[in-house]
Amino acid sequence: MAPEPAGPAPEPAGEPAPTSAPEPAGEPAARPEPAGPAPERSPARDAEPGTEPHPELTVDLRPRDARPEAGRPARRRSVAEDTLTPEEWRAAGYTPPTGIPIPELTPGAPGEAPWPDRMRTLLRTPMSERPAFERTARELHPSAGAARNVPRILDLTLRIGELMLASGEAAEDVEAAMLGIAHAYRLDHCEPQVTFTLIGISHQPSLVEPPVTADRVVRRRTSDYTRLNAVYELVADITAEKVTVNDAYRRLALIRRNRHPYPAWLLALTTGLLAGAATFLVGGQADDKAWLVFASAFVAAVLGDRLASALARRRLPEFYQFVAAAMPAAASGIILSFNDWGLRGSVVITGGLFALLPGRALVAAVQDGLTGFYITAAARLLEVIYLVAGIVIGVMVILYLGVGFEAKLRPDESLAGVSSPPIQMVAAMLLTLAFAMLLQTDRRTLALVTANSGIGWASYGALVYNAGVNQIAATGVAAGLVGLFGQLMARYRNGSALPYVTAAIGPLMPGSALYLGMLAFAQGHSSTGLVSVFRAAAIAMALAVGVNLGGEIARLFLKLPVGAELPSLPPVVPRRAAKRTRGF
Repeated sequence: MAPEPAGPAPEPAGEPAPTSAPEPAGEPAARPEPAGPAPERSPARDAEPGTEPHPELTVDLRPRDARPEAGRPARRRSVAEDTLTPEEWRAAGYTPPTGIPIPELTPGAPGEAPWPDRMRTLLRTPMSERPAFERTARELHPSAGAARNVPRILDLTLRIGELMLASGEAAEDVEAAMLGIAHAYRLDHCEPQVTFTLIGISHQPSLVEPPVTADRVVRRRTSDYTRLNAVYELVADITAEKVTVNDAYRRLALIRRNRHPYPAWLLALTTGLLAGAATFLVGGQADDKAWLVFASAFVAAVLGDRLASALARRRLPEFYQFVAAAMPAAASGIILSFNDWGLRGSVVITGGLFALLPGRALVAAVQDGLTGFYITAAARLLEVIYLVAGIVIGVMVILYLGVGFEAKLRPDESLAGVSSPPIQMVAAMLLTLAFAMLLQTDRRTLALVTANSGIGWASYGALVYNAGVNQIAATGVAAGLVGLFGQLMARYRNGSALPYVTAAIGPLMPGSALYLGMLAFAQGHSSTGLVSVFRAAAIAMALAVGVNLGGEIARLFLKLPVGAELPSLPPVVPRRAAKRTRGF
C-alpha cells in the first residue's frame, strides 16, 4: 500500500505566520497600501482639458443609515473624495461625493420643518426629476418591509385632501398635504391632482407595474377653521411619522364628528354684530342716530341669516340663499330713508353687504391662479361671480322698489372714509372678531386674528388719510401686511394661514363701492354704475393679490430648516415655480 501523503507541517512555536499567501486563480493580487498619508491629488487639476473625469470618482447617494457602519467592510474611498472641497467640485462641474443637498423628510416636531414648505419643493418638481428622499430610522427597521395596503393609504390621502379643499384651502396646499401623506407611508411615486370639485391621486410602483389611481368628488363645502387646524395637526404628525394608518383613520373620524365650536343661535347674533359694526366702519360716526342704524342693520342681518338657513334646509342652491339674505338689509335701508331725520339708510345697506361678500372664496381663487392652478382658480372665481350676482339681485330688487317710491337714498352717507380713526378702528376689529366666529375659528386664535385686522386697518387708514394714497393701492399694501403677519402667525401655531387672514381682510372688502354701483344702476346712471362696479372689482383684486404676496414674502425670506443639513455644504432651501419670462 502506498503511504498517505503527509499533511502540512505544523508551524514551529514562536515563529511568525507568513505574511503572504498564494493568490486564487483568476484574481489579481491586491496592491499593498503605501505607508504614510496619501498625496493630495485633484483630478480637476491633473486632467487635461477635454479628458474624462478621474476614474475613481464615485458618488454614494444611499441614505446615511444604509451606508456601511462600523464592524462591516466599508467601501474603499478614493483619494479624490477625501481631498476635494465642495468649491472644487462645483468648479470642476461634478456632483460632490456627498450628493446634492435636497430637502429631507426627517422625523421631529412639526414646527422644526413645516410640511407645507417641505412638500411644495417636491410638488413643484416634475415627476421625472423628483429626488428620492432619504428614509428615516423607522423606515429602515426590519418591520418596515411588511406589505403596504396601497388602496387604503390612497383613500386616507383623498379623505384628508377632501376635508382641506372643502374648508377653502388653496389647491397647492391640498396637493402638498396629499404628497406628504403618501410619502410618509412609503408611496414615493405619487402624483396628486386637485381641481375645484374632483381630487385624485395616482401611484406608480415601478415602470413594469400598473399604476393605482383613486379619486374623490367634493360635494359639500363648509367653513370650519377649527376643523381645518385639526387636519393640519394630523398631517404634521403623519409627515413626522408619528401616526400609523389606522390611527390616522381614527383621528380623522374624530375630526369629522367634532361639533362646531359655536352654536347656531350665537352665529346668528354674530351675523348681526358684523353688519352693525360695518355701519360704524363706513359711517364713521357714533351719535344717537348711529345706534339706531346699528340696531336696524343688526336685525336685518339676523333676519337675512334665518331666511338663508331656511332655504338651505329646503336644499336650494347658495345663489338663492344669497338673494334672500341680501333683501332684509336693503329693505331696512329703504325704510329708514323715508323721512327727513337723516338716519343714513345707505349705511345700513352697505353694512349688510359686508356680512355677505365672499372674501374667503375670492382670496382662494386668486391664490390658485397665482400658483398655476388655473382650472381651479377659474372655477372659484366663477363661484364668487355667482354669489356676488345673487347679492346684487337681492339688493337691486329692493332698490328698484325704493327708487320707484322716491326713497331718499344718499350715496355720500356710505363714503365717510377715515373720518374718525378711533371709532373705525374699534369697528374694524369688532367686525373681524364676528367674521372669525362665523368661520368657526378656534377660540385661542380669535385674539391673533383681531390684532392682525387692527394692523391692516391702521395701515390702510394711515395711507389714505395721512399720506393721501389711492384707495386701491392702499388696500393692496394693507392686505399684504395682513397676509405677511397671517403667515407668520400660522407658522408660530403650525397651522393654516386662512384663519389668520380671511377674517382680518373683512374691513377692507369693497362694500361701499359695490353698493354705489348698484344704486347708480337702479337710478338709471349706467356709466356711473359701471365705474363703481369696476372700482369694486379692482379693490377686490388688490385685496386678494396683496394677501397672497404677503404670504409669499414670508415664505421667501423666513429661514426654515427643511431637513438635515449636509456638513460640507451650506443649507439650500429651493422653492421652484414655473419659469415663464416671455409671452409663449
